[in-house]
Amino acid sequence: LLFFLIMTEFKVVHEKSQCISCGACAAISPKFWMMDSDGLADLVGGVKVKDNFELELENDSDLAVCQEAADCCPVNIIHIEKVIHIEKGS
Repeated sequence: LLFFLIMTEFKVVHEKSQCISCGACAAISPKFWMMDSDGLADLVGGVKVKDNFELELENDSDLAVCQEAADCCPVNIIHIEKVIHIEKGS
């Protein structure tokens, strides 16, 4: 018997190079956002992937807080994306 386990998670994607330093994300979600020494928003724990920074979220509470930060960003450079993990089992 073969089965697949499909898990849906979410990640935050931050286009840091487009940041205008408004600080809204850091004010709303200091657990995930802080302003760096250049005055740009920094995704706490984010990993650089190509030109962006990404962080996989661990639970629905974190998703809600990061979605709120994304919604308040005036230049729409914070995105929440689905990540689908498929594991094959037998």
